[in-house]
Amino acid sequence: MTGKTSPIAKRLKEARTRAGLSQKQLGIKAGIDAFSASPRINQYETGKHRPDFATARRLADVLRVPTPFLYAEDDTMAEMLLLTGALSQRDLRKLLKELRRRVAASPQ
Repeated sequence: MTGKTSPIAKRLKEARTRAGLSQKQLGIKAGIDAFSASPRINQYETGKHRPDFATARRLADVLRVPTPFLYAEDDTMAEMLLLTGALSQRDLRKLLKELRRRVAASPQ
């Protein structure tokens, strides 16, 4: 990978650290063989490799974050994804309704 580090690398490390898991623990809980769990997670976190979507989903499930969080380039959007991911479906629908109302009312 060249240039800017992938958002997955940043978000994965952020979520793993917040969850208090080692790279090896995360990898094993996500179904990666214990022998390669730590090196694989390290490669994802350094941006050397990117997990495929199925692996990213398993990692997100273990970390208890919405999968799109791992792909968020913007810090504000990442936080929004974390917060909305913690809402019930009922509260999420209410929030969506309010957001639609605000967007419709805002000047273009």
